[in-house]
Amino acid sequence: MKRNTKQREEVWRALEKTPSFVSAQDLHYTLKEAGSSIGLATVYRTLNSLAEEGAADALSREGENLFRACSPGHHHHLICRGCGLTVEIEADAVESWAHDVAREHGFGDPQHIVDIFGTCSECQGVATREASA
Repeated sequence: MKRNTKQREEVWRALEKTPSFVSAQDLHYTLKEAGSSIGLATVYRTLNSLAEEGAADALSREGENLFRACSPGHHHHLICRGCGLTVEIEADAVESWAHDVAREHGFGDPQHIVDIFGTCSECQGVATREASA
């Protein structure tokens, strides 16, 4: 664990307040709007460090890394393509499958990342209303 600096705390607090995945640039903008003098490079480094430690989730969406404060422990996500709503889910079937596939091919200690992208019910309603208009 890295030592807690004022800047690291600032980034962490801002990330915790963000309900869905956010880019480093958007989080930096939020911090600047709140009066922070933290630099964009520091935000990038801090977010990557938090992700490496397991304190933040990271995913790549359309070539951009996005981050979100994370619950501890291994888990998976259901992510809305429209609004970015993210739900942490249990996926026991995925865990069993990953271990079975690894064992079948002579691998041990399997690790995996599974994120499921879809459209949440609210965004589906918006798309339906727009199509009807």
